[in-house]
Amino acid sequence: MPDDTPPFDLAGCLERVRRRDQQAARELVDHLYPLVIRIVRSHLPRRVLEEDLAQDIFLKMFTRIEQYQGAVPFTHWVSRIAVTTCIDQLRAQKRRPEFRWADLSEGEADVLDAVMTNTNDVPANDAMAAHELVHKLLNQLKPDDQMVIRLLDLEQKTIAEIAGLTGWNQSLIKVRAFRARRKLQKLFQELQRKERA
Repeated sequence: MPDDTPPFDLAGCLERVRRRDQQAARELVDHLYPLVIRIVRSHLPRRVLEEDLAQDIFLKMFTRIEQYQGAVPFTHWVSRIAVTTCIDQLRAQKRRPEFRWADLSEGEADVLDAVMTNTNDVPANDAMAAHELVHKLLNQLKPDDQMVIRLLDLEQKTIAEIAGLTGWNQSLIKVRAFRARRKLQKLFQELQRKERA
């Protein structure tokens, strides 16, 4: 059965929002919510509620809507606000204290032990533990380093896409990614060393 729903009229909706039409504002939030919540969930700092962060993003969008000039698609403009808000939230959090082997769950410790002893692959049932371990290590990095690793390695975004989302130039992204990967490697090696000690 074909969908007879007309496509969302973004330009018309933005014009109505600029005229302070509350219904248009609700329609715009409904339209953009899937995009914003996907960005929030992929960059969500631990200990932050995703709905609170999404509300902050929409608040910033509405307070800055007069600044949108149409040079880039509106969804790109909103995506940039979302990513920047996540980065700001990460920066606002105090840096987590160093974690030790004892801080790992049993599954995470098994995954790390498997990597350290060069067993072939991590068992499939340990995939969640591996995922959590990666995120624990990532959370030890500075916010900008976390963001570049998440975008480049976990979300498989291109350098150009990351530049569009963050406003960073491509050389900076490459350098930051290189340094962040080295820091992750160092954190991993420190965990290994503490386990052997």
